[in-house]
Amino acid sequence: MVEAVNEISGKLSLLRSLAASHGVDALLLQRVSSVAWATSGAAVYVNTARSEGEASLLITREKQFLFTNNIEAPRLEKEEGLIAQGWEFSIAPWFKTNRFFQELMAKLKVAADGLFPGVPDLSIEIAHLRVNLTQTEGERFRTLGWLCAQAMDSAIHFVHPGQTEFEIAGLLAGETERRGVQATVTLIATDERIFNFRHPLPTAKKLERYAMLILCGRQHGLVCSITRFVHFGNLPEEIQEKALSVTRIDAAMINATRPGRSLGEIFQTTIDEYARFGYPDEWRLHH
Repeated sequence: MVEAVNEISGKLSLLRSLAASHGVDALLLQRVSSVAWATSGAAVYVNTARSEGEASLLITREKQFLFTNNIEAPRLEKEEGLIAQGWEFSIAPWFKTNRFFQELMAKLKVAADGLFPGVPDLSIEIAHLRVNLTQTEGERFRTLGWLCAQAMDSAIHFVHPGQTEFEIAGLLAGETERRGVQATVTLIATDERIFNFRHPLPTAKKLERYAMLILCGRQHGLVCSITRFVHFGNLPEEIQEKALSVTRIDAAMINATRPGRSLGEIFQTTIDEYARFGYPDEWRLHH
């Protein structure tokens, strides 16, 4: 708990400094990702398809408020421990507007982490704060990576010809969720679909020889992305060559990622490596 309080205290300082630099009195965080970051990983979503959570945060110069409804408040207090973190809860019935929130928004000069009527959007600036992981976030991310790798390894060993992509997606999601990680993305392609589509949503197509499994797993507000391939029978030379090129390009990207280098410089390394291995335009085809 002490580590979490220290982490949150540091993030509140960053947010207040950001607010001051933009001449506003407070910052409003409504996005699930922003709230998770500011609370050391709290989950405030119900519908995972929505970007905005069931609770929002307002950080002023001296206080930090949490606004939610009477449905969500008990879990946020008891399971997420947000009152213990120091957030002042303002709870309204689910069928009524939160008047205290309206009063503060009318009285204060506010900026937000996204679109909100009449206030500046500082979503890019807040995203820049979030990408610098604290030591504890780094530890949580390593654990998440290990769990996602476990889930992928377990699922892919149950993949066999004749399964539909839907069935493979179910395997992957099941292995992920049972480890306490939310499978926010499960993309599956088999055989020719691997070469035809960059974001292959699973279909009823049945696996013949070659499958690609993609997972984005979320836990404590952090997301780990992982891709694996499985092939039945002799691996064609073309696929072997492409796999080797990909690993070499990836290694060059990792090696180029060093303190003091800009993202632009690292990206240029990526472009150069694609060209060196005979794929000069491949980087244009996927972000």
